[in-house]
Amino acid sequence: MATVDSVIKVDVPVRTAYNQWTQFEEFPSFMEGVREVQQLSDERLYWKVDVAGEEKEWYARITRQVPDNVVAWESEGGVKNDGTVIFKPVDTASTEIELHIAFEPEGVKESVGSALQVVSRRVEGDLQRFKDFIESRDTASGAWRGEIRHGVDDDTQSQMKTP
Repeated sequence: MATVDSVIKVDVPVRTAYNQWTQFEEFPSFMEGVREVQQLSDERLYWKVDVAGEEKEWYARITRQVPDNVVAWESEGGVKNDGTVIFKPVDTASTEIELHIAFEPEGVKESVGSALQVVSRRVEGDLQRFKDFIESRDTASGAWRGEIRHGVDDDTQSQMKTP
């Protein structure tokens, strides 16, 4: 597994940064190579991306989501990847976003790209474009404030606990 770790400071409050990050279908607006993200349910996403000139598709399940704190996911089929995004308030008007991704390069092109830090540069560029995107808006385009633990949203958990 290859890993990428990156950090950026954005000049918006943590709530604004987090709320925008939960708008997964807008990722193609600032993520290079991301062609489409569909939110199928609170915890399930469909991704279509261009990786080293090849179209890749997969599903991802959000395994942990805590408002203004963290979003974590793991892939289901397709491109093997998982990761965590951590949101830390720096002060009332700025946020540190920490992104950790682990992925399994497929084939020679991706393995070479990983070795050459291509993925790391792409992630850093994506974070910079996210920064530019949210700072130019100064407000999130939407929000999902629910909480997910172990791939199950709070509403489902409370229903599961009800006899």
